[in-house]
Amino acid sequence: MADPVKKKMLKEEIITYAYLILYIALSSGQIFFNKWVLSSKEINFPYPLGLTLLHMLFSSVLCFVLTKGFKILKVADGMTLEIYTTSVVPIGAMFAMTLWLGNTAYLYISVAFAQMLKAIMPVSVFILGVAAGLEVMSCRMLLIMSVISFGVLVASYGEINISWIGVVYQMGGVVGESLRLIFMEILVKRKGLKLNPISLMYYVSPCSALCLFIPWLFLEKPKMDAHRMWNLQPIVLTLNSLCTFALNLSVFLVISHTSALTIRVAGVVKDWVVVLVSALLFADTKLTFINLLGYGIAIAGVAAYNNHKLKREASRNISDDSQDAQSIPMTTASNPNR
Repeated sequence: MADPVKKKMLKEEIITYAYLILYIALSSGQIFFNKWVLSSKEINFPYPLGLTLLHMLFSSVLCFVLTKGFKILKVADGMTLEIYTTSVVPIGAMFAMTLWLGNTAYLYISVAFAQMLKAIMPVSVFILGVAAGLEVMSCRMLLIMSVISFGVLVASYGEINISWIGVVYQMGGVVGESLRLIFMEILVKRKGLKLNPISLMYYVSPCSALCLFIPWLFLEKPKMDAHRMWNLQPIVLTLNSLCTFALNLSVFLVISHTSALTIRVAGVVKDWVVVLVSALLFADTKLTFINLLGYGIAIAGVAAYNNHKLKREASRNISDDSQDAQSIPMTTASNPNR
């Protein structure tokens, strides 16, 4: 009896690790792929708006085909027009902003340095969360935010070829992603709607595509027309878009087979993989000891932040469960006929 159980557990562990490896590989690989496509030295498609718009259009069509056509995946129920306009539209707009500015940053700074700057994300999320009433300022959180900020500053100081234009674009992407996470938390807490990554992409992708189409029409389309870039590497761009959708699917698989802690730990591992491997792949990446020291300090702060958030979420869930348990006998007592 014990052997089949052990075999089943071993099989589940292997599948879980396979999903984690797939997520880390796709996540880091997509960053390298985007840099390769946008780089003037490689594919020479310096149109981040166009590339991001293509990703969103591809995701929109594929999500519709898989959920409504073949019905392989199911979209979560509960979406209303009011929730879509007040929550999904802002999330889609911020998602578009994040991808646009983040991909544009790759034209000016290295992948490794962009990843180091992304470590400031918890600070941005926390500040905006306090402003929105979702977070509470405390000495512990202030210390964690200070450690992360100090680490990012040290990493920036160690950057050899720094481009402030690229830094501004990357910081804009960080703010956009922070606002997206804030809107996501509002969607779950205040609207009571929980969406898996596939459902989220189904609803958000068309909105993000529309938000990207308007600036693309005025900022990049004239340049693409002038340089006749419409027929450039269609196979490469299609594969790039497919990888983006596969990455979102891998997030869904990891979340469904692991915990929030696992996905966050995997994210930290992915960040280090991107920083180190990019130094081998791209000539514009020159890592220094100060770079790595600062990034290590920032990542330590990020780990402390994730641990704090997970503990708070766990205590909140326990509190909710205890409240639900207490409400059962009260209801029964008030109505003995039930």
